[in-house]
Formats: sequence, C-alpha cells, structure tokens
Amino acid sequence: MLQASPFSFADREVPYLKSASVQWSGVTVDPDIRMWASHRDELALQVNRGDLMVCEGGDVGRCAIYDGPDGFIFQNSVHRVRSHSGNDVRYFRYALEALHGSEWLDVLCNKATIRHLTSEKLGDLEIPLPAQCEQRRIADFLDTETARIDGLKLRRNKMRSLLELRRERVIESALGLDLSEGRPQMVPLKYLAAKVTVGIVITPAKWYVDTGGVPALRGLNVKPGRIDSNTLVQISAEGHAENVKSRLASGDLVVVRTGQAGAAAVVPPELDGANCIDLILVRPGRGIRSRYLQYVLNSRYARVQVAENSVGSIQAHFNVGSMKQIPIPSIPLARQDEIVDGLDEEVGALKMLEEKLEEQDRLLAGRRQALITAAVTGQLDVTTARPAHDRDL
Repeated sequence: MLQASPFSFADREVPYLKSASVQWSGVTVDPDIRMWASHRDELALQVNRGDLMVCEGGDVGRCAIYDGPDGFIFQNSVHRVRSHSGNDVRYFRYALEALHGSEWLDVLCNKATIRHLTSEKLGDLEIPLPAQCEQRRIADFLDTETARIDGLKLRRNKMRSLLELRRERVIESALGLDLSEGRPQMVPLKYLAAKVTVGIVITPAKWYVDTGGVPALRGLNVKPGRIDSNTLVQISAEGHAENVKSRLASGDLVVVRTGQAGAAAVVPPELDGANCIDLILVRPGRGIRSRYLQYVLNSRYARVQVAENSVGSIQAHFNVGSMKQIPIPSIPLARQDEIVDGLDEEVGALKMLEEKLEEQDRLLAGRRQALITAAVTGQLDVTTARPAHDRDL
C-alpha cells in the first residue's frame, strides 16, 4: 500500500536560516542547509536584505541584520523584523541589544518548557522611538564606536592566541618534546603508573543523590591543569562502595575520555576519597611526579597522541588501553622537579598576562553595552559625544 508523502509535488527544497545562523556578528548563510517549503511558504518566509533576524529561543533576543543572498527563508526558531515608514533597522537592532544586556527580554519569555520569546511579545515590545533622523545619528554613532571596541577585542583575542602558542612551546621545550631527535627516553605510561583504570561507566546516574553522598568528578569538571568543583555531583554510599576501583586519592590524575579528550588534572587533597564517572584515573608510580605527568598529558604532543588513538564513529572517546600506551618522557625525579618548578614560573607569568587580557575583554564588553544602552535610552547625546580612543578603553 502506498503511503502519502508529507510533501506535495509543488514543494521544493530551499535554503533556510536557523537560530544558529544568527549571531551578534552577523547572519551566516549556508546554501546546502535546506528544508522543504511550498510556494506559499517561500513567499511568506522569504528573507530580504535589511531584515532584522531575532532568535526566539536559546540566547533569546540575539539578533543581526541580514545582508546575504536572495532565496533564503527562515525557520520558526527565528523571528523576522522589518522596518517601515523610514525607521532605521540598525536602531532597532541596537535597542534589542540594549534590552538583551539588561536581561529584560528574559522576563518576557514563556518558560513553561524551554524559554522562548514569542512573536506576539516581540511585536508588543516597547522601545524608545526617537525621530528618524535621530535614529540614524544614534545608529551611525554606535556603528563607529562598537566597531572600534570590536576591533580592540579582536586584537586582544589574537594576543591571547599568541600567548597560548607561547605557553605550548614553553612546555614542549622544557619537556624535550619539541625535538625530533634527542628526546628523553620515552616509556609507555603503563610502566610508570601504579594504576590506570576508568571511572563509573555503566548507568552512573542510578547512584546519584542530592545530599549526603560522596563527591564524584565528571568530564565537565576537568580542565587542563585544574578541577572545577562548582558542578560536582554526589553518589550514594552504596554506589561508592560498589565502585572501589574508581575511588580517587590525592595526587591521582583524572583524564577526560569524551569531549575535551585528554585534558588532565591532579586530584587535590580536598577531593581525596571522592569517586569519578567516565574519566580515566591514573595513579602515578614511584618513578613519576603527578605535576610532571600533568604537564606532559596537557601538552600538544599528548593531545596529538589522544586524537590519533580516540575511537567512536559518533563521538570519539579515549580508552584505558590507549592511555596506557602513550609514550612518556622517563627522566629522574630530581629533573622532573626542576622542570615543574621552571614551568610553574614561566607558565604562571603567561597566565597573569592572559588574565589581564580577559579582564580587558570584560571591561570592553561592559563599555560596549553601556554605550549602546545610554545612546538608545537618550542618556548620551551622540551629537556631542567624544569619540573613544584606544587609551580610553
């Protein structure tokens, strides 16, 4: 028996915009991302240059002005706003960005399931509406000033990338991993570790408790060189007793298997006796220091090893067998201590520079938001405002 098709013969595949297409930096288009649409849908949902596209869910209110090719339509996760009667759509965009920064849009969202901003509430949204000539002055001013700030942020991002590259080279050089010849003797990790095992893998959620349990580390808690304890889960005493092999001791290393595979961190004293979920647990042997091994495993050299040995067709993950085989520089403990001390000093100095750049990014973001809000709400007279210079930021 023939089944009815959900599409008519008049329907055709057309490129479309979804929520992820709309970013603050602009609207990205991909002609290969398509959906079926009728001729009526194409006419009703077409996107024209100058349309303001607004995200309905997720980062609610994120918006950008479309300036791409003709022939695109938009998905129901995106709203289309069109200016009429000569109003400046750039001004509308800045008004929405000001509201986004104030979190007022979040107040308007429907939150029965996933928060979203309906077209009705977007249409009823009240914003300051000065004369059209003033809208243009405000938009021109903000175009100039936000472009200046965005340029500064871009330069700082490049500086951060250079710092990261410098950090990797410092670490590889100190460990002797940047040499194609003359590297230290390399030994599979299994010969240097007292234990290499995996955390709870089979239905760990059945052991979860809200309070009174034992802390358990997961992949999202482990960052290169540190552990984020803000989102720890707890497992019951019974679950902890059932999973003795994944209990942690101070000085162990936990390594991410899936996601940011290979990221490694030393277990601090306050998590001694905790458990772990779907992480690789490495207990260093007497011939290797925890901090030294942490530097090795977080190096670019080790990331390449992890990438080459990860398996899985959908989401690659790193397993215990591959972990045991990673070649590790085998050097005397005294030399390991010297390397760690030197790296702590050099990497620490680079970290301080990175933190300064991050703080500058936060100040720039605050300055940008304050300018937009002040200009849109009339707190700043854009006709007399002094243009910002790099030293002001």
